[in-house]
Amino acid sequence: MDLTYSPAERTFQRALRTWLKRNIPKRQRDERPMEWGDPRRLALAKAWQRKVHEAGYLALAWPPEYGGQGADVMRQTIVNEEMVRARAPGLVGLMGVQMVGPTLIQHGTEEQRRRHLPKILTAEEIWCQGYSEPGAGSDLASLRTRAERDGDDFLVNGQKVWTSNAQFADWMFCLVRTDPEAPKHAGISYLLIDMKSPGITVRPLVQMTGDAGFNEVFFEDVRVPQANLVGGLNNGWQVANATLAHERNMLGATTRTQQTFQSLLRLARTHGRGGRSASADPVVRQHLADLAIRVETMKLEAYRQLTDSLRGRPSGIAASINKLVTTELNHDLARTALDILGSYGPLGRRDARVRDRGVWPLDYMFSLGLIIGGGTSQIQKNIIAERGLGLPREARPGR
Repeated sequence: MDLTYSPAERTFQRALRTWLKRNIPKRQRDERPMEWGDPRRLALAKAWQRKVHEAGYLALAWPPEYGGQGADVMRQTIVNEEMVRARAPGLVGLMGVQMVGPTLIQHGTEEQRRRHLPKILTAEEIWCQGYSEPGAGSDLASLRTRAERDGDDFLVNGQKVWTSNAQFADWMFCLVRTDPEAPKHAGISYLLIDMKSPGITVRPLVQMTGDAGFNEVFFEDVRVPQANLVGGLNNGWQVANATLAHERNMLGATTRTQQTFQSLLRLARTHGRGGRSASADPVVRQHLADLAIRVETMKLEAYRQLTDSLRGRPSGIAASINKLVTTELNHDLARTALDILGSYGPLGRRDARVRDRGVWPLDYMFSLGLIIGGGTSQIQKNIIAERGLGLPREARPGR
């Protein structure tokens, strides 16, 4: 495995670093998605994404005819790494860029691509995901939101929950049941829904972090044109799996985890405990060593997957591995920071005695949600065991 960049890739990396140094808005460094609900912050976040797109550093792997550059995965990998290294603000339209866009390129009609892809790139339209429902989270195929044909439209009725960013999203990619008589995986369709449609109600849900990034969404006789159906009637499960693979790759980004670990090391070296730094405690040092091994293993696994992609080998269960490993590791990193901080750990962002601007308790709570979102760790372990290792299927209740 060659872990070095080519001369052309080095040149690209240097140009990107120069651009980031000149263009990152200082007050927006490390902007958190949960803060984008504020109209001013949302406008700034959209402006930042437009700037990234205009500079040619967004969706590099998309085909040129849809606003990308048709670049290989190495260029996108370099961009992802450098954005994190420079502490660039997050992309407000990331769900559109990394999930909806690739799905439409793969499964959408040409009309759907021309209509939606340009506005995804410029952040003119923000997307949310309508998958989970009360009683249909990990067992997503049990969803009950209905879509019935009515002339040239579908009439949608039902409820979604844990919908990130729905309070300011313009569009939703949504799974609905279109054939209640079919087996549960076979009667689902994938719709694009305008969030300004009459009959949609959004109710924010306040999380334990104090933010309201998740929402309940209710549909009451919402009209959706049949032209907004993606991938064919009752074929939504196959389309959704393509989208989920992109999501799990997004959640499995490794560079930010490496930076979080470096922040944890700095905390251990600078936080005093018992008259010395926490890192001088042999128990803390052993725990940090265990985490360092996990971080390095995660990085090497990411390199192996990158090599597979460059050589055209199928990704298999890589997305589930990424999602499982990185979300649980991020949670353990934050928990270790709280252990090091002791009684200072739970302090809020506004307390004068807080360390690192209160990021650790927030990360601890937020990372717990990521372990659940996008398919729980238990679900990922089943996928890895059954589809990757060929182990027998888990015994289901009543079987």
